[in-house]
Amino acid sequence: MKTTLFAGASVGLCLMAFAGAANAQSIDYGAMEQLFNEPVTTSATGSPQRSTEVPVDMTIISAADIKRSGANDLPTILSRVAGVDVLNFAAGQSDVGIRGYNQARSPRLLVLINGRQVYLDHFGYTDWASLPIQLSEIRQIEVVRGPNSAIFGFNAVSGVVNIITFNPKFDDTNVIELKAGTNSSTSVSIVKTLRLGERLSVRLSGGVDHEDEWKNTSTGTGAIVASQIHNPSTARANIDAVAQLTDKATLRVEGSMSNGSSTQVISTFAYAAHRVKTDSIKATLNAETKFGLLQAQAYRNNLDALTPGRRYLNDITVYSLEDLFKIGAAHTIRVGLEYRDNQLDTASYAGAKVSYTVLAPSAMWNWVVNPKLSVTTAVRLDKLSLKRTGTFPVGAPQTNNALWDRDITETSVNVGAVYKVTDHDTVRATFARGVQAPTLLELGGLLIPPATTAPTGALITGNPQLDPAIVTNYELAYDRSLPALKAKIGVKVFAQQTKDVKGQFSTAQVDFAPTSTTWATYTYKNVSDSKMKGVELSASGKLDGGFHWSADTTYTDVKDTPFTTVSTIVLRKVNFAATSPKYRSNLAAGWANDKWAVDGYAHFVSKFDSYNGNVLEPVKGYTAIGGRVAYTLAKGTDIALNGQNLTTSRQSQAKGPSGLQAERRVMLSLTKTW
Repeated sequence: MKTTLFAGASVGLCLMAFAGAANAQSIDYGAMEQLFNEPVTTSATGSPQRSTEVPVDMTIISAADIKRSGANDLPTILSRVAGVDVLNFAAGQSDVGIRGYNQARSPRLLVLINGRQVYLDHFGYTDWASLPIQLSEIRQIEVVRGPNSAIFGFNAVSGVVNIITFNPKFDDTNVIELKAGTNSSTSVSIVKTLRLGERLSVRLSGGVDHEDEWKNTSTGTGAIVASQIHNPSTARANIDAVAQLTDKATLRVEGSMSNGSSTQVISTFAYAAHRVKTDSIKATLNAETKFGLLQAQAYRNNLDALTPGRRYLNDITVYSLEDLFKIGAAHTIRVGLEYRDNQLDTASYAGAKVSYTVLAPSAMWNWVVNPKLSVTTAVRLDKLSLKRTGTFPVGAPQTNNALWDRDITETSVNVGAVYKVTDHDTVRATFARGVQAPTLLELGGLLIPPATTAPTGALITGNPQLDPAIVTNYELAYDRSLPALKAKIGVKVFAQQTKDVKGQFSTAQVDFAPTSTTWATYTYKNVSDSKMKGVELSASGKLDGGFHWSADTTYTDVKDTPFTTVSTIVLRKVNFAATSPKYRSNLAAGWANDKWAVDGYAHFVSKFDSYNGNVLEPVKGYTAIGGRVAYTLAKGTDIALNGQNLTTSRQSQAKGPSGLQAERRVMLSLTKTW
């Protein structure tokens, strides 16, 4: 939603001047941030608005925040955001969730880079190490809590992580960074911006990194073996070009690739050595016309993922068209249409393809009722048409492709109201209904036959009749700025319900009994409903002398309602009441002058359970300490010492005795910017 509460006439005129670029993904974020003295977002509605006035629950992580973090990866940065849960399974793999419900290969989070989805569609999860960008080319990261499918698009169930890079049209970003540290950690990255004439700007980036895997100290049943471990290493490259076609039209073309190997935990919570290759191409055309701000976009993502015994080949193509326009001064409208074509070869059985198309019209209406109150309503209709082609292994109980001829039609809704009570007090109320569609693996892309002839052995397969999970969320938030103290405080209360939670297959529960000619079969099922309620408290501020600080804590209480028994949701890996910590808290403080910068971070997570095979295993609550000390050698040249997990040599952060433990990591970095 767009809230147009202007600080004055000049600010209002500037906002109107920038509005034409906002829908083009070519807004000058730097100029807008200087103008409003705070980060600016266009993500919620396509129009620029203050982060403090956005009608969704959003936190913006700036480029300065990323630099001060001392982090070497995105999950570490995200773990310091209020309400965000991170499971660190291995040195190169983390799964990210928001306000509980996190799991191995979590399929509930929409992750975008400049509007392109980068979560992997076969499982619906994000391989953070494979994202084809460098931390130094990120302008800001927008973390949105709660289901926001109607505003942000497909799969925005627990939240959204929207990564926005520097725009080569406006930002001269040139960085070389070298890092080396403990655990044989090394990293090299470069970002270079080029001006090719008056109308074409290009940013190139690339990087490689490597480190040793954490020491295998797992014990007992489910202990990790050497073949399941791979030292994480990744190479990535990206190109981003913006052409000014006319005074009112721009074309932005982006291409990327990544190639990485690591230890990963798959959706059954078992470890496996894993290799992921990705590539993508994206084009966005924006034009200011008499009909409004038009945007036409197309992109294609290709995935080649290899786990021992299975190779996943997944291609997705997305086309979208939207128009953003105003009716009078008080009403902003956005209408859009999206088409998705998503295809996955079956694995490990090769010989078939599961696919779906999605046609999704959407609309958003923002109404500035008066200078204090604005209301936004967004709706999106997804019609998913499922299809299967190819053969079946002899012995499968379902051998008719017509079983996959099915449509799933669901509606997502977002409603938000922002009321500026005073110049220092803001109240925000939101309602959301989101849709978590089944993944391609769950719908039949996973097809693992035994090596024996039926009825001996068992088959693991997807379920074409699996229903989507429906998530509804209510939230009330209050924010107050304290100018005299250079601080602000906030409190949020929220409640969420998930209907038809999708459960993993379990080899302890037969879903299709064997016959004389077919195998016993394990598949995915809708197995429960779930409710969550919680509260979040936050505060941040600055002190004289270059000091800054922030603190937050988020409490959640999850209750599951199994359709059958509690043991079922344990076996199917969706006992979220047990696996969601009740508390996650952060404390940060820092100081800087013209030469030195010092920052420290404490991240606390209360106890929770994880899975070891078919049983739960406890994970103790933990506190992770990180920090950065940096010195400017010369203009544009910094040397820094960065550290994570500083107070302990080894710590469980995702699994109990059966898992790898996060290790202390210290890295020295040398950065040159120009």
